[in-house]
Amino acid sequence: MQCRVGCGACCIAPSITSAIPGMPDGKPAGVRCVQLTEDNRCKLFGHPSRPAVCSLLRPSEEMCGNSRSSALTYLTFLEKATTP
Repeated sequence: MQCRVGCGACCIAPSITSAIPGMPDGKPAGVRCVQLTEDNRCKLFGHPSRPAVCSLLRPSEEMCGNSRSSALTYLTFLEKATTP
């Protein structure tokens, strides 16, 4: 599956604990990554400075659903379900 153009849900909903250029402490859940453009594209896509967690994440029908809203809902649910 390919990423949905203009979605960016995986760059907003989950927390990221590793450093991101411009966000040395990572990012909390629900906060937009500073590397996400206004049209929801990753500025670091394909760059070595992209965090490993981001590079390893692959779009899937279950995660992405059929809309950006579905993806945000699913990823927010996962974040809450896995927060200690």
